[in-house]
Amino acid sequence: MAPQWLNDLAIAWVCTCAICALVLIALMLRRPPEMRIMSVVWPVTALYYGPVAVWAFFRADPTFDSTTHCGAGCTLGDLIGESWVYAAGLTIGGSMLFAEYVVDFILAYILGVAFQYFAIVPMRGLGLRDGITAALKADTLSLIAFELGLFGWMALTHYILVPQATPASFAFWFMMQIGMIAGFWTSYPMNVLLLRWGIKEPM
Repeated sequence: MAPQWLNDLAIAWVCTCAICALVLIALMLRRPPEMRIMSVVWPVTALYYGPVAVWAFFRADPTFDSTTHCGAGCTLGDLIGESWVYAAGLTIGGSMLFAEYVVDFILAYILGVAFQYFAIVPMRGLGLRDGITAALKADTLSLIAFELGLFGWMALTHYILVPQATPASFAFWFMMQIGMIAGFWTSYPMNVLLLRWGIKEPM
């Protein structure tokens, strides 16, 4: 069991993030973003970044917004992957953490490329094949950078900070939220470069 103070903090932050996601959904129902995929990106970003996501929604920062776009696919993949691995009791080499790494990365990559596809294709008017190629170029490096930050934090949590936490607890998801914030910032410099090189489109 995680310490009570950590459980209390985790519940408060998870609930705050959920409320922020609902606020962003309500805002975008009133005024849909020009790039429709961002209607999904912003609430997903709020699921780990809470009030910061709401604040960023009202700012125009191409690199920050591009990083949220990358992070949304990763986050959804991680949420699904973590739940699936835990429910199925999957392990690799006797380790659930290694199974989480593999499943999370695969799902994050699939969803991340899909998010890029639906951003790039309408803006560039590409066909299916060219759209997938462009999405792979735009998302691969930033996604790897995001997952490196997240996976590093997951290892620290698993082996040192809260080794007893499972996806059945708020503490586990709170630590995952911190990991997603870490992943956001490890992928931020890569998004700067991808935008500068014209590989990614400003969101």
